[in-house]
Amino acid sequence: MSFGRRATATKIELIKIRRSLQVAKMVHKILDDKREVLLKKIDEMIEEANKAREDIWSPLGEIYTAVFNGYMSLGTMTLESVSDSTPAIMETDVNVRRIVDVKIPTLQIKTKEGGSHLSYGFGETNATVDKAAKLIKNMLPNVCKAAEYENAIFSLAKELERTQKLINALEYVIIPQYEYSISFIKATLEEREREEFVRLKKVKVVLDKKKAAEAEAAARL
Repeated sequence: MSFGRRATATKIELIKIRRSLQVAKMVHKILDDKREVLLKKIDEMIEEANKAREDIWSPLGEIYTAVFNGYMSLGTMTLESVSDSTPAIMETDVNVRRIVDVKIPTLQIKTKEGGSHLSYGFGETNATVDKAAKLIKNMLPNVCKAAEYENAIFSLAKELERTQKLINALEYVIIPQYEYSISFIKATLEEREREEFVRLKKVKVVLDKKKAAEAEAAARL
């Protein structure tokens, strides 16, 4: 049936709409279960994200202190020159996993071949730069893990919003429309049956009168 127009009051249409109503209720149940799973997964991700953030706050403070000391002891130009000329020794692999049919990127830090040692010249630097570089290297996996959880929460929340909109459409538009159409068709068919019954009753009365008149005429003969 098309929404926004009155349903055709026939038994075939009634059967079709009843089947559609059953499907709509089944889909509603599936989406409602999906919503519950999404809410549970979001709660789990929030808990994991909080733990991941707690694990990086203290090391980040040490990193900021080491970088600040490096700037203070070597100067901005020297430190930035070292940074620009130093090749990357780590890379990030991005994979995808699914949670409740939602694609969630996963991040994994890998050290390039030969990247187990610091890759800048030691003549222009000092111990503060070494400390900052080691802290950052050790910290990157935790930062990526925290970012992974944050992104997962955002993606799951978007899917939850989409699922809730579908549930609302079923609850407040589609299912009520089907139920109204079923009530309308049933009422219309019942009214037609009553009208047909009254018509047949009147026809029977007419036929009975005709038979009685014919019998009376035959008796006179």
